[in-house]
Amino acid sequence: MRHEILNLVGKNCITPGDGQKVYELVHPELLADQPVELDFAGVKIFASPFFNFAIGQLLRDIEPENLNRLLKVSNLNQVGKQILKLVIENSKRYYSDPDFRNRVDQVISEQANTL
Repeated sequence: MRHEILNLVGKNCITPGDGQKVYELVHPELLADQPVELDFAGVKIFASPFFNFAIGQLLRDIEPENLNRLLKVSNLNQVGKQILKLVIENSKRYYSDPDFRNRVDQVISEQANTL
């Protein structure tokens, strides 16, 4: 299944909410072992919160090897590729290393309590 991100989200892929839209669309397809293409043609701006929600959280219940096999990302500019690579590396560690996940969650919780 091919999804045009420009039509789904717009030219700016920045917010967690927009990332969540993509996640909710592709997650069931990937769980059903269906190939998915995310086409970023026409998208100009990227931020890690978008990719954390759109793709990073897929690694919670999809093995990295399966995600690599099933998910194709096309027409992503160099900045987008760099951000996506970092998000995937961080997500792999977060979901595979309970000690790391606990430390990250603790820091986030402490920061939230200071607001």
